[in-house]
Amino acid sequence: MPKVSQAHRDARRQQIIDAAYARFASHGFARTSMTDLVQASGLSNGAIYRYFTSKDEIVAAICDQSSQDFPAELTFEAIDAFLQHIRTLAREKGHARLVAQIFAEAAITPSLATLVDGQLEEMRTAVCALLPDHPPAHAARISEAFVALCHAYSQQLAVRGDLDPAPFTAALVAMTTS
Repeated sequence: MPKVSQAHRDARRQQIIDAAYARFASHGFARTSMTDLVQASGLSNGAIYRYFTSKDEIVAAICDQSSQDFPAELTFEAIDAFLQHIRTLAREKGHARLVAQIFAEAAITPSLATLVDGQLEEMRTAVCALLPDHPPAHAARISEAFVALCHAYSQQLAVRGDLDPAPFTAALVAMTTS
């Protein structure tokens, strides 16, 4: 019997994650069953369960792959480009709706809450690192507000649809220069 390569296993796992990402973004977490994920991925039940034992594990895998490409500096241009990137992901992949679903599920699933909280902490740490001229306590307050406003923008995109990032960019720039 031929041995399945790691590349093949990785591709199948990613196929499941991609199908789940699209399905969760369009139908929500609660309205998506494992059967829906089997159909969306084009794989068998056995194939899905070979990689994931539950929807929660799939959501965790989606979160693990999520990366916020924070700007390398906190200039108007860099922050605007970052928010435009969030806007593009919302339009093209339903990312804002997916994030809303993940946050809602994290509110009632402790293991997912831990994962999401860890990602938020990484984002706050990244912002703090971009504020070396601020006292640490002040930088921590700014980073807390910065991350919260970025997520508020994403949530607004999920509910309102396409949304100009200009007022959010202005607010984020103002808070980082205070």
